[in-house]
Amino acid sequence: MRSINTGTAGSFRFALLAGAAGFALTAPGVALAQDADEDALASELGNEESSNVIIVTASKREQTLQETPISVSVTTGETLENAQIRDVLDLQTVTPSLRVSQLQTSSASTFIVRGFGNGDNNFGIEPSVGVFIDGVFRSRSASALNDLTNVQRIEVLNGPQSTLFGKNASAGVISVITRPPQFDWGGSVEAVYGNFDTFFLKGDVTGPITENIAFSVDGSYQRRDGFGEIVNLDEDINDRNRWAVRGQLLIEPTPDLSVRIIGDYADIDEVCCQTGNLVVGPVTSGAIAAVGGQFPTDVFSRENFLNVVPENKNENYGISGQIDYQLGAISITSITAYRELRNSFFQDVDFTSADLTVENRDQAVDTFTQELRISSDFEGPINFLVGGYYFDEQIGQESGLTVGADFRDFAAFQAAAPLVPAGTPAAVQVATGNQVLLGAEAGLGLPPGAIFGGDVLSIESFFLDNESYSIFGTVDFEPVDGLVFTAGFNYTDDSKDFGVDFVAGDPLANINLVDAFIVGGIAQALMIPPGQVTPDVIAGFAADPATAPFFAGIAAAAQDPAQNPLLGLGALQFQPPFPSVPNPIEDGQTRDDDFSYLLRASYQVSNEVNIYASYATGFKASSVNLSRDSRPLLSDFTPGPLNSTILAPSSPILDAGLATPNLTTGTRFAGPEEAEVYEIGLKAQWDGIGINLALFDQTIEGFQSFAFTGLGFALQNAGQQSVQGFELDATINPTDGLVFTFAATYLDPVFDDFPGSVVGDLSGTRPSGISEWSIATSATYTHEWDSGTRLISRIDYNHESEVDIVILPTFNFALGNEPLFRRDVNLVNASVTLALNNGLEIGAFARNLLDTDDILTIFDGVAQAGSVSAYPNAPRTYGGVVRFRF
Repeated sequence: MRSINTGTAGSFRFALLAGAAGFALTAPGVALAQDADEDALASELGNEESSNVIIVTASKREQTLQETPISVSVTTGETLENAQIRDVLDLQTVTPSLRVSQLQTSSASTFIVRGFGNGDNNFGIEPSVGVFIDGVFRSRSASALNDLTNVQRIEVLNGPQSTLFGKNASAGVISVITRPPQFDWGGSVEAVYGNFDTFFLKGDVTGPITENIAFSVDGSYQRRDGFGEIVNLDEDINDRNRWAVRGQLLIEPTPDLSVRIIGDYADIDEVCCQTGNLVVGPVTSGAIAAVGGQFPTDVFSRENFLNVVPENKNENYGISGQIDYQLGAISITSITAYRELRNSFFQDVDFTSADLTVENRDQAVDTFTQELRISSDFEGPINFLVGGYYFDEQIGQESGLTVGADFRDFAAFQAAAPLVPAGTPAAVQVATGNQVLLGAEAGLGLPPGAIFGGDVLSIESFFLDNESYSIFGTVDFEPVDGLVFTAGFNYTDDSKDFGVDFVAGDPLANINLVDAFIVGGIAQALMIPPGQVTPDVIAGFAADPATAPFFAGIAAAAQDPAQNPLLGLGALQFQPPFPSVPNPIEDGQTRDDDFSYLLRASYQVSNEVNIYASYATGFKASSVNLSRDSRPLLSDFTPGPLNSTILAPSSPILDAGLATPNLTTGTRFAGPEEAEVYEIGLKAQWDGIGINLALFDQTIEGFQSFAFTGLGFALQNAGQQSVQGFELDATINPTDGLVFTFAATYLDPVFDDFPGSVVGDLSGTRPSGISEWSIATSATYTHEWDSGTRLISRIDYNHESEVDIVILPTFNFALGNEPLFRRDVNLVNASVTLALNNGLEIGAFARNLLDTDDILTIFDGVAQAGSVSAYPNAPRTYGGVVRFRF
């Protein structure tokens, strides 16, 4: 049932396979696949010594890496072990086109390829980089965080891959392939101990149950003390506490039929994440200190001050079944999967020891997927692959923000700031501010102590139901040996139904300060209670020629801080309400469909050199803003001055009576992403040297930008973002046992059109956070004695050139978008392993060997204007490894 699609160029590809195998046998740092399937594949090609051929399935067919006309980086299980990579976060150190970050929580990760990626902290946003594990789509990064156990290889496909992957691959694909069960007994166990009291244990075992049924079981457990300390609570932060288990059955009742069943479960229960301040603004230094709070002042001291210990919990489990059937030259594959994800966190989001606010979030994701594809392996010039994909998912989320015991005094300090001279004692300023709040409560008709006097700042409830199907296929035409023309397509239909319910718990947030002034003025003029000033009364008052001039004067005064003292409280309206969805104006639906296609020509110049040129389009469906910043589109609502409802012009939401106080526009959802890429590439393999090169020009229209604004998240479409660049991957084997690898990515990105970003018009500027150069290089030397014992030494270096980290919507925007904060990366890792001929291996490793300090990203201080917080990188880690293979 195993096949390789050779077409009529079989003799050329056979020679290429043999050459690749001969090179791979001496190159432990290159992609080395070592399972029985590839042994059998090599035998089918007539070369029994080719047991280490590099096989990939980037095109959903088994091909050698060299003959695959796609820009793909391959990292094998052996490379993961030699480089001591156990976490997806470290995968980027060997794949320069890929960047992975984990920020706010243990499950908030972002995968970025060629500068494109999003979706880390909002379950309504599907990632632009699709993650597949054993052919099963993981729709959220929180479900792709398993430790890398029993991995055969990881393929990173750069650029749009929509024609072969049925769901959201507009920027690229990460495909993780685990080792299938074997019909020979075998396995391994590995134990690691290192600094920060790190303990890591993983193991796997495989073997036959019957003549036609084999099994495998693998699992891992990881525990580590935190990289940082919550000083005031005497607790660690940024620890590790996770485990995972996976069981597989391989059933082969006939040589032509194979059934692979996989069940897995992973659990995370950690304290995350480490933050610190790059800039301590006046609100932080003044208001936080005034209520007795402490805050970190040095991001690299790894000191934290929080009023609660964060909780991060994640359960991720599922089952899948893959059926492969060989019917002569036709192969049929079916992959059915059901997965559940349960994710929650409880976190002090002001990142100080003051008791201001804590966010809680509970999320549930249930996903069913079905893929069916048929491919051919004819001797003639034409071969095809055609398939269908179905996706059905339900997401639910309950979340909210609390009002802590210090929030009232924190707000009072800020309310008094314009009224007291500099140097006023903190206690006096807080007392003055409380008098201001009491006066405001009296003027607004609120009970004394009502402002920030409750328990809840916001309560949110979200749901999202997503149903999608796609039909895809490719046709290869090989008119002469080695020349292959490929055409591919994908039609996708995507439907989303979503709902948002939001309750703003603080009474001040539910009052527009302009409207309150206007209502008070009308009530006084008419000598009626403010409660009797209804919308009809206001409309009549404004339209009556006798009172219209008076109304105009009140409206003008309401917007003047010198006449309306209430306007000073606007900075304290942290979470104003917005209409729930669905409603009579907003139906809570997105409906997308797209036809993507691929055109490619590849030519095998010689036994050693392949070249290709391609044009492809890609698609990602609309994303939904499942956050407390989910607000109506501008087409549905036009805010009035200072978000006044009374002074707002006519709009569908206003006219339907749905407008809430302080309502602004935003994005309920962002429209689809449409990608296109022009790419030319070369793949060459000579004795001791391998080179892969890809040059590309890639564009995404409607890129779904997702930015933290200091209190919430803004989701919006960039008009167009593009990037030009190249990817180079080279391997040199100058002598037996010595392998050098060098991989570099050069990116020149630009916002071609982005006038409405949260920091203004970015059209023509370079997107922040995308380094011009990314480099991953390594040297591996294997010394083998006559006995078969080997000593494997490896050192690798990862570099990202200096780049603006991010333009902050509050801090930098206030300074004219001055790019004040930059980062670069220079990371060195090393390892050494003594592999005895009896299967026992003993080693040592160090990651971030030089203990360099880097900033991962920055963000506006939460409710603390003028402050900038940051996430630091991991410090140096080191330890010892004992591994036994049997």
